[in-house]
Amino acid sequence: KEAWQGWLKHQTMLINEYRLSPIDPKSRTFLEKQMEAYFFGDGAQAPEGYVPPAP
Repeated sequence: KEAWQGWLKHQTMLINEYRLSPIDPKSRTFLEKQMEAYFFGDGAQAPEGYVPPAP
């Protein structure tokens, strides 16, 4: 459950930073690859130049 919540936050960041549309097939393919990397690979990377919001 904790890992899924982490993915949802990461996915939201990707959608916002890359201005993805969840209904666009290319965006969905990109997100699927990122999800595989997040859960089963070396981990997903933040976009280049990404600065997390201040708390």
